[in-house]
Parts: sequence; C-alpha cells; structure tokens
Amino acid sequence: MALTLVRILAKTILWFVGISLILVVAFKWLPVPVTATMLMDENGITKDWESLDNIDPNLVAAVIASEDAKFCEHWGFDTEAIETAMKENAQGGRIRGGSTISQQTAKNVFLWQGGGYFRKGLEAWFTPLIETIWGKRRIMEVYLNVAETGIGTYGAEAGAQRYFGKSAAQLSQREAARMAVALPSPKTRSVTNPGGWLARYGGTVASRMNTVKGDGLDSCVYE
Repeated sequence: MALTLVRILAKTILWFVGISLILVVAFKWLPVPVTATMLMDENGITKDWESLDNIDPNLVAAVIASEDAKFCEHWGFDTEAIETAMKENAQGGRIRGGSTISQQTAKNVFLWQGGGYFRKGLEAWFTPLIETIWGKRRIMEVYLNVAETGIGTYGAEAGAQRYFGKSAAQLSQREAARMAVALPSPKTRSVTNPGGWLARYGGTVASRMNTVKGDGLDSCVYE
C-alpha cells in the first residue's frame, strides 16, 4: 500500500514537472491566451496582447519604480524586500508585499490569486523557471500583458485604452505612473482621478522613474 502511494506520488510529480516545463517553454514564444484570474473574474475579460515594442518604456520604468526596483538584479526573489515586508506587516498597519515582478508574473500566468503555503510553494517553483527560460525581457512583456489593470481589464493596452483613450505605446510619464501605482489593487485604486495617498505616491513613482532610466535599472529589459 505504502509503495503504491509512493509510486502515485512520484508519477504525479513527474507529470507536474513535465507539464509545467512544456507550458513555460511554450509561453516563452506564444501569447498567454487566458489565466485563472481572468476566468474567475465576474466582470468579464477585456484584453489585448501587445509586444513589448508596442508598450511605452515609461510603463516599464513605472512598474520597476513602483514594485520592483531590483528587477534587473535579482534572480526572481528579492530577499531583502521579503524580510522588510515581514517585519513591517508584523507591526500592523498597511500590508506590504514583498513579491517581485517575476513572482507576480509566475502567479498571474500559472496559478491563482490568494495566499496559502501551497500556492506560494508552486510560485517558488515557477519563478526561477521563467527567470531561466524566459529571461527578464519576456517576463516584463508577459507581466504587462496579463496584469489586472482595472475592473475586468487586463494588460497595458486595454488599461491605456480604458483610462486614457490611447495606445499603451503613447503613455506619458504621469499616465504610466498612475497605472503602475494602481496595479496592486486595480479594482479599488483610481487611475484617472487619484486622491490622497494614491496621488502622492503616483507623484513619487513619477520621480523615481527618472532614477530608473538614469541608473539603467530597466536595462535588462532592453538588452
């Protein structure tokens, strides 16, 4: 009985590894057609896949400035950010996340929203896989196409059209910053008319974007 269970477990793991590798390799070249988050969205899906060449560099700089300043330096996990988030969350107040853009991309494409150690464990498997097989440019391209940018809205192009009536290839620095700061909670954070903390943070991100560009913190995306 025990031996049978071990064999079943071993086969399950092998199947999981094989299927996940096939998917990661396929999505290195193919657009991601749909995600679990999209399928579970009660508001429907509005999306439009675009090459990174058709997404303004301002948005790349904005998400790096807002969410993952070490995107070009880490291997998928920012241990310092994770430790800082754990300490701050333990003190209470605003919940801070420690996930990198790579982790968020792995979660958005292959998994589901919400916490839990099981999902986190799977995320820890997929993150180094996409770092190794996709590379930074493809990770950024996929992230900006599958991230939820509004109610029932996914990806940079659909978000830019929704909020500004223009292509994602034509975003100004201010517009890109506003979209970036809304990404962690696009259903509740206003892009077109932010106020209070969100407006102030948008201004901070817009300023940080100059540092991202000036210091080449986005260089790995354009190599």
